[in-house]
Amino acid sequence: MSSISIQIEWLKSFRPGDLDTLCEATEKAIEVGLGFDWIKTPKRLVIERYWQGVLLVPERDLLIGRLNGIVAGAAQMVKPPSNNEASFFNVVMISFFVAPWARGHGMARGMLIEFEKQAKKLGFTQISLDVRETQDAAIALYERAGYIRWSSKEKYARVNGKYIKGYYYTKDLSL
Repeated sequence: MSSISIQIEWLKSFRPGDLDTLCEATEKAIEVGLGFDWIKTPKRLVIERYWQGVLLVPERDLLIGRLNGIVAGAAQMVKPPSNNEASFFNVVMISFFVAPWARGHGMARGMLIEFEKQAKKLGFTQISLDVRETQDAAIALYERAGYIRWSSKEKYARVNGKYIKGYYYTKDLSL
């Protein structure tokens, strides 16, 4: 029986192989509808540029999960811009996913815990996120972790011509 190693880290720059494995994980997540907002898998160059761009945006931080050293999941922390002082208590989590081949090992839970820890360290007292109603595992994860569903939207996303409801969650980190 082989051992499983999970590492979770804030990525500041890509190490050799990271961009390729992150793109592969993204493609697999899109293919099975894990909520990464793309419906059809774009060309690899588009995904590469997307992730390269994330590392360039000052208000975004990239959290990744590795399974046995291979990038298998990601989440973005979106901080308010400096001119939005009134919102500096709230950080938004977007594009949170774990590739289908890496699920079931606790990576998503570990990433969520690290995300919350970093948000607190940076002085944020609230995390906001939204999710498609079809993302049962993500919804269960958030609710088990104490996130409160505060709203829903009937026409949150449209996939293959069908509207999908979305749920909005928040967690107060000051409690």
